Amino acid sequence: MPKRRPARAEELRIRRARDADLARLVEIENAVFETDRMSARQWRHHLANPRADVLVAQRAGVLVGAAVVFSHASHGIARLYSIAVAPQARGSGVGQALLAAAERASRARGRARFRLEVRTDNAAARRLYERRGYRAFGTKARFYEDGGDAVRYEKMLAPGRVSPSRP
Repeated sequence: MPKRRPARAEELRIRRARDADLARLVEIENAVFETDRMSARQWRHHLANPRADVLVAQRAGVLVGAAVVFSHASHGIARLYSIAVAPQARGSGVGQALLAAAERASRARGRARFRLEVRTDNAAARRLYERRGYRAFGTKARFYEDGGDAVRYEKMLAPGRVSPSRP
């Protein structure tokens, strides 16, 4: 009789954020970012915003990352507003899974393009975006609160409707 592999407790699950996630979202935000942090009030606003997709990554019942994407009805562009991976989960594929889920959520909303800004000095994030097919198309000087510059990236999204709940 073949051996069945037991379900792994550490498997990553991507889902929509809920109000009950607020404290952990703020905790991750404060652990990841030194500046430009979202407050609990901002997180509450994004959770209630019908034009926002707030996604979380959960492993073994613990939130280990989050992404916020905005979609505006007036154009076919979605914008990654924020993506954060808890320090203990970095390098384990959480960022890539959140980004893929954010892209799926944007396609499900009918968006054809996905844009984001990233610090020019964030080499790891830039490598992730470039590996996933993003192209740099400009910069924004002094974009961040601390005066840091940003590189703007864009990716064309393939058409189709896919559930954002799968990584």
